[in-house]
Amino acid sequence: MKLLRFGERGQEKPGALDERGEIRDLSSVVADIGGDTLLPAGLEKLKDVDLSALPRVDGATRLGPCVGGIGKFICIGLNYVDHAQESGMPIPAEPVVFNKWLSAVCGPNDDVIIPRGSQRTDWEVELGVVIGKPGSYIDEADALDHVAGYCLINDVSEREYQLERGGTWDKGKGCDTFGPLGPWLVTADEIPDPQKLEMWLDVDGVRYQSGNTSRMIFSVAQIVSYLSRFMSLHPGDVISTGTPPGVGMGQKPPVYLRAGQVMSLGIEGLGQQRQRLVQG
Repeated sequence: MKLLRFGERGQEKPGALDERGEIRDLSSVVADIGGDTLLPAGLEKLKDVDLSALPRVDGATRLGPCVGGIGKFICIGLNYVDHAQESGMPIPAEPVVFNKWLSAVCGPNDDVIIPRGSQRTDWEVELGVVIGKPGSYIDEADALDHVAGYCLINDVSEREYQLERGGTWDKGKGCDTFGPLGPWLVTADEIPDPQKLEMWLDVDGVRYQSGNTSRMIFSVAQIVSYLSRFMSLHPGDVISTGTPPGVGMGQKPPVYLRAGQVMSLGIEGLGQQRQRLVQG
């Protein structure tokens, strides 16, 4: 299933994509795409829904972030060898963990705001993992059973704030609109191997990132298991799993985003995003 949320910001309704690629309104079936809906029992219930009997939604309607009521937005840094090298950082022995604030979450095609004073706003296409079955101290062999589905994420980053302003990375990762999610949450049964997905990102039609999740240092299963040692994972928690090489910081010379530019990105089987940059 491809689950989504549509409507005005803050008033999104649950929906699904039918076999014809049309959006259907799930409001009569579930309250939102999040929480209990993402539990194994909740997803099983949705499989039995006849989407053709539900109201169609205008295809021009805004898509919101594909998960609602997110509890945690956890990110993994330097999870591709080539990206660690282009960043001038050592290959991590354990996953590098940081957070995005929930105020960073936005729709897949919403404008991305360049923060006031920013000179180094950058892009990062990433595979998103959405937790369904809760747990802690999860065995790696069981980790994928805790995944409700996968989505596309742009881990937008301000490199000066991230790397040169002291403290943790979080201040350069969690600015408003720095976490576009979607267009949809593809349930795990439709993605048999999350480690075999092509991914790409363009800026103004120029291809900067081209990679495959097979190049991850730490797999999805390893990441879910690892994180569960330090925190319980709950339905609707989102994990962004790292980016392949080709970010702006890694160009020679570096290239950073400017107002008026457009980012386009996608992951095999998970859809595409398109964001225009605006000045904050």
